[in-house]
Amino acid sequence: MEKIASGWKARWKALYHRSGIQMILSIAFTAVAVVGMLFLGIALLLRFSTSANEVAAENSQRVLAQVNWSLDGYLRNMMRVSDTVYYRVIKNADLDQDGTAQELHDALELLYAKDRDVLVSLAVFDENGGLISATPLTELKNSVTPSREGWFTTAVERIENLHFSTPHVQNLFEDPDSRYHWVVSLSRHVELTRGGNMESGVLLVDMNFSGIEQICKDVSFSNGQGYLYLIDGNGEVIYHPRQQLLYAGLQEENNLTAAGYADGTHAEVFQSQKRQVTVKTVGYTGWKLVGVVPTETLRDNYSQLLLFALFVVSFSIFLLVFVNLRLSEWITAPMKKLDHAVKELEKGAESVDFNVDGPYEVEHLSRSVQSMVSTMRHLMEDILQQEEEKRRSELDVLQSQINPHFLYNTLDAIVWMIEDGKSEQAENMVVSLSTFFRTVLSRGREFISIREEVQHIRSYLEIQKARYQDILSYEIQVAPELYPYETLKMTLQPLVENALYHGVKNKRSGGLIRISGERDGKLIRFKVEDDGIGMNAEALTHLQEEIRRPCKETDTGFGMANVNERIRMNFGADYGLMIESEEGKGTRVWVTIPAVLSENAKREEGAR
Repeated sequence: MEKIASGWKARWKALYHRSGIQMILSIAFTAVAVVGMLFLGIALLLRFSTSANEVAAENSQRVLAQVNWSLDGYLRNMMRVSDTVYYRVIKNADLDQDGTAQELHDALELLYAKDRDVLVSLAVFDENGGLISATPLTELKNSVTPSREGWFTTAVERIENLHFSTPHVQNLFEDPDSRYHWVVSLSRHVELTRGGNMESGVLLVDMNFSGIEQICKDVSFSNGQGYLYLIDGNGEVIYHPRQQLLYAGLQEENNLTAAGYADGTHAEVFQSQKRQVTVKTVGYTGWKLVGVVPTETLRDNYSQLLLFALFVVSFSIFLLVFVNLRLSEWITAPMKKLDHAVKELEKGAESVDFNVDGPYEVEHLSRSVQSMVSTMRHLMEDILQQEEEKRRSELDVLQSQINPHFLYNTLDAIVWMIEDGKSEQAENMVVSLSTFFRTVLSRGREFISIREEVQHIRSYLEIQKARYQDILSYEIQVAPELYPYETLKMTLQPLVENALYHGVKNKRSGGLIRISGERDGKLIRFKVEDDGIGMNAEALTHLQEEIRRPCKETDTGFGMANVNERIRMNFGADYGLMIESEEGKGTRVWVTIPAVLSENAKREEGAR
């Protein structure tokens, strides 16, 4: 009997060594897992199908009700301020009496001081848009005509109502600190008394938009998978957690459709995604709170379903653990030994024993790891060093292009153009800025088409020409036949920037930047030249030496060094930059890259 037992033990051990982990685990756990998981799946399916949508809708409606209450309180406070100014101050004031103007101003200051955290300005205008009194700022901008503003015309046309505007930049008053406030305007028609006679006017209460933003910003439901946004009656977005992306055209929202929804919960499909949308109208304003929850995440939000699932899973786990604890321990022992060896290797141990007895897969894995360790040690340092250099180069070029001063200056220029009534130039500059940063980001791509690079340069130069129109002119002479070929992102723009700031800008009179490109067999050559101040021989020699070194080691010419290093890293040492310059006559930079079609061009060529 003992001999038979020993024989069976030997046979099982041999089978164990020949068998794979998958087979062993499959045989041991399949029967229990199938019964338990089948029961679990059916129970969850039935439970979820009957209650999920109802519970999610109730939760969304409850959250929106809370936000609506907070928002309604905030807006009512502003309405209270408006009512106080009108009924307690304006109604009792005769503008022709001595001291009335000062009393009106003092009253406005008192009300503003009480709610200065949520108010930006209070102002009273006559029927022609003339300023009667305002606080805290009292002087209108010369470029502003209040009677043409939307909040003014709406109040005059519909005198019976209070009118809330969409968020906008308050630009009515001269501000010595040059501050720009995002506000929501509350305007109303008022009756002014002048010499005993009644005349029309408009009362303006500018609320700080940050108050509304703060109410909506921290709202989250469905375990953070859902979000809330606020629209007016026409569907225009007042608040959205991704508002900047919407304005930039990088993301879309179904706000126009949501404007037509009645209060309650609706199912919709937007951009191939099924969503549950809950709508709540904010009283008096006509605004709508819209809560969005992806349908696929609804199951994560229901505590009742979770408790039921936990019960079923716990019962199934109990059966699995009770039946298979010893078997699992025996099967996983070799894996634990191998895991321990791997952890020792992770800690930096120089010598680790990977010889593990167990199923075929474990033994094979241990031998493979043992043979790979030595190779990995030799390759790791080289790979890490190469990746570090490449990522540092990519980061450097990205950081050098997303220059906050360039962005701030551009935005300031746009604001000045708008204030000066140059809306067309401002629009063109916004389009150029959008194109510029679209290429800078380019969805994480390192390579772009030459067409995109040319567009990027043109956008950059258009922005700079708007700022330096008296000194800057440019020409782009890149043959259209080069457009389908690819190049490294932001290859030419740093060179153009150097030509502007170190060549043309330092010239007393206006200067010209010319960008050209042509194909020479299997090569593409670009030339960036300017007629600026140029460089003497010593400075040119120094710059040529600098760009041949890694950009982390350079002290001048960072942009050129970065471009040259990236070209050589991606294409090889035969490519890169060549510089010529003559003091007083300008500078010329040649860029040489291989002629390689972009992926889009390859697909189009293959389709033919």
